[in-house]
Amino acid sequence: MIYAAPGAAGAKIAYKAQYNNFIGGQWVAPVKGEYFDVITPTTGKVYTKAARSSAEDIELALDAAHAAADAWGKTGAAERANLLLKIADRLEANLEILAYAETVDNGKAIRETLNADIPLTVDHFRYFAGCLRAQEGALSDIDENTVAYHYHEPLGVVGQIIPWNFPILMAAWKLAPAIGAGNCVVLKPAESTPISILILAELIADLLPPGVLNIVNGFGREAGMPLATSKRIAKIAFTGSTSTGRVIAQAAANNLIPATLELGGKSPNIFFADVMDKDDGFLDKAIEGMVLFAFNQGEVCTCPSRALIQESIYDKFMERVLARVAAIKQGNPLDTDCMMGAQASQEQMTKIMSYLEVGKQEGGCPRRRPGRRLLHPADPVQGSQQDAHLPGRNLRTGARRDHLQRRS
Repeated sequence: MIYAAPGAAGAKIAYKAQYNNFIGGQWVAPVKGEYFDVITPTTGKVYTKAARSSAEDIELALDAAHAAADAWGKTGAAERANLLLKIADRLEANLEILAYAETVDNGKAIRETLNADIPLTVDHFRYFAGCLRAQEGALSDIDENTVAYHYHEPLGVVGQIIPWNFPILMAAWKLAPAIGAGNCVVLKPAESTPISILILAELIADLLPPGVLNIVNGFGREAGMPLATSKRIAKIAFTGSTSTGRVIAQAAANNLIPATLELGGKSPNIFFADVMDKDDGFLDKAIEGMVLFAFNQGEVCTCPSRALIQESIYDKFMERVLARVAAIKQGNPLDTDCMMGAQASQEQMTKIMSYLEVGKQEGGCPRRRPGRRLLHPADPVQGSQQDAHLPGRNLRTGARRDHLQRRS
């Protein structure tokens, strides 16, 4: 099945011409009245506009969050857990719409959003609903006159900044526990994927008390940093690049607030000769692990980006790997048969192509193929030591057990 592209006849969602911020349960235009074009990787065309917010919009969202914080923080755990369950049910009932929105926003294959991203999003809300009901405090007798106890209470208003590789799922990771714990949230999506989380907000807006969830779109320096450095948040959570994470960690330290950071990461695979001692399920799983570099177009920190392969098995091992890679179907992300979709943005595509050039300069030999936008997942990528998401692998031989820790 091939879903219609946004704006085409039969499209799953009739997108608005522009989207405002979600603040205090209302759709609020940006203070400066500015919007930016949003391009879908599925076609490379602009399909809507999102609010280009500033520090003033962040302040409005913080006002709404603080206005709701006291009442929401005093809501019982059972009621908060039930709300998370209602959200999960609403998302599950609209799974196809959300999967479509996520693919249009990010460019990943819709088979992944239908079968992984959105089902996992639903599960996260249910999981944290269960955690709430099972949560306990502690009580300790110090002596006959003294008792020590601890209990859980919300922080209040928290800030969250979401990356572009899993716009809805990453938001769920942060929203479900934060809201479930009785906090109010100001969330800033990535500027390249600002819309799918707003579609989600439209679906659940009636379930949430106004001000519990606030979403402000915009660019990092103009909206993200005012949120991360605000003295009106009790915690900041960020997923993204290591360089930006350092800045946010410093801001949190300056304000003496906790920070949760998920940053970058390179993940080498190491294959010694004994993986090919037998042609069995173990070897099959090793090959499968190697091929996972193509998962989510390489746009996930758990994708293996480097491979250290013992030289004695390199040729035979890579022959099996490339046969598996050849089965990966690329194409229209809105085609349910497509296994590897589009890169999330032109910026990401440009970065990948620059690494291919570095690879050639360092002696790599990516295969030549016609056209500018087709990157085959079998092409080896050298020079990929940077903090980047790549649909390719840095391949090295000569792996030895006594120096792998140093080289990895």
